[in-house]
Amino acid sequence: MINRSRVLAVASKEWREIVRDRLFFTLAFVVPALLTLLFGYGLSLDVEHIPMTIVDHDRSAASREYAHRFIDSRYFDFKGYADDERRLTAAIASSQFRAVVVIEAGFERDLLAGRPGHVQTLIDGTFPFRAQTTKGYVEAINAAFSASTVAQALSQQLGVPTATALDALQPVRLEVRYLYNQGVQSIWSLAPKLIMAIMMISPPFLTALGVVREKESGAIFNIYASTVRRSEFLIGKLLPYVAISVLNVCILWVLATFLFGAPFKGDFLFFLLASVLYVTCTTGIGLLVSVAVKTQVAAMIGTAIITVVPAVLYSGVLIPIASLSDAAKVVAHLLPGMYYTNIVMGSFLKGVRWEALWPDMLVLALYAVALFSCGYALFRKRIRA
Repeated sequence: MINRSRVLAVASKEWREIVRDRLFFTLAFVVPALLTLLFGYGLSLDVEHIPMTIVDHDRSAASREYAHRFIDSRYFDFKGYADDERRLTAAIASSQFRAVVVIEAGFERDLLAGRPGHVQTLIDGTFPFRAQTTKGYVEAINAAFSASTVAQALSQQLGVPTATALDALQPVRLEVRYLYNQGVQSIWSLAPKLIMAIMMISPPFLTALGVVREKESGAIFNIYASTVRRSEFLIGKLLPYVAISVLNVCILWVLATFLFGAPFKGDFLFFLLASVLYVTCTTGIGLLVSVAVKTQVAAMIGTAIITVVPAVLYSGVLIPIASLSDAAKVVAHLLPGMYYTNIVMGSFLKGVRWEALWPDMLVLALYAVALFSCGYALFRKRIRA
C-alpha cells in the first residue's frame, strides 16, 4: 500500500532541491520556452524570398516581361540585373544568389518567329529540398509565361479574346485547396511539433539529472536506509518533474498559439490529458537512464542519445512518417513521440478529438505503465559499501 504522506514528503524534498539550485531551476522553467523561441524564429521550412538575379542578354520587351514574372513573384527576392553569368560564380558560391535566370539573346525574335526562346536557370543545389522547390517555382513561372504568349498569338490569329484562347490551351482547369493550413505556413506545423520535441528532451534530462545527482552526493543512501518504499520514492521523485513538464506544455501552447499564430481547433482538456501521459512517458525514460548511470555527465550524454535523435528524425517533425524507410517506420512506432505528434497536430490544425485519437492515447498510457514498471523493477535499494 502506497503511503501518500511519504510520497508527498519525497516530492516536497525534490521540489526544494529544484528551487534551491538556480541552474537546475533555469533548465526546468526557462530552457524549454527559450528553445521554442529559438527554433520557432530560427527554423523555417518555407521556401520564399530566394535571392536571385537575372542576366538579360536580349534586352527586349518580351525579355523584360519574362523577367518581371520573377521580379513580381513573392517566392524570389530580386537583387538586380547582372551583365554576365560567368562573373557570378563567386556570388553563387557565397550564397549571395541562390538562383540566376539567364535570358539568351534572340529571345523575342524566336518567340515572334514561332520558335521557343532560350532561357537558362542556375540554381544552388547545396540544399536539395530548396533547390527542387526553386526549380518548381521556375518551371511554374515559365509555363505560365509560355501559355500566355501562345494565347496572345492565337488571339491575334483567330480574332478571339486572349482569355478565350488561354482557356482553349488549358482544357482542364486545376483547382488546389489546402486543408487545415490554408496559408501553407510552416510555422503553423512546426510550432505544435516543437511541443512534442522539447517535451521529449527536457523531462528525461531533468529526471535523470535529479536522480543521479543524489547518487553523486550520496543523499540517496538516506532513502535506501529509510522506510520509504521503492514505489513511494519513484512516484514522489517523478511527480515534480511531471508537474513542471505539464506547466511547460501549457507555456509552449501559449507561445505556439498566441506568439506564432498556430490555430488550436481541438479540445484543450483532451490535449492536456494527452500531454500528461506523454510527459509521464518521457520522465519514465529519464528514470531508466538514471538507473543505468552513476554520474550526471553520463546521464546527460545517455539522455541526449536516447531522446534527441528520436525527437527529430522518428516523430514526424521534419520528415513525415509515411516517407521514412521501412526500418525507420518500425523505430518510429516503438517511440512515444510519433503518437503524441499525431495528437498535437490533430488538436491544433485538424480539430480532431477523442474519437479519432484514442488509439494514440492508449499507446501513450501503455508506454507510461511499461516505463514505470521497468524503472520500478530495475531500481533497487542498496546499502552503502
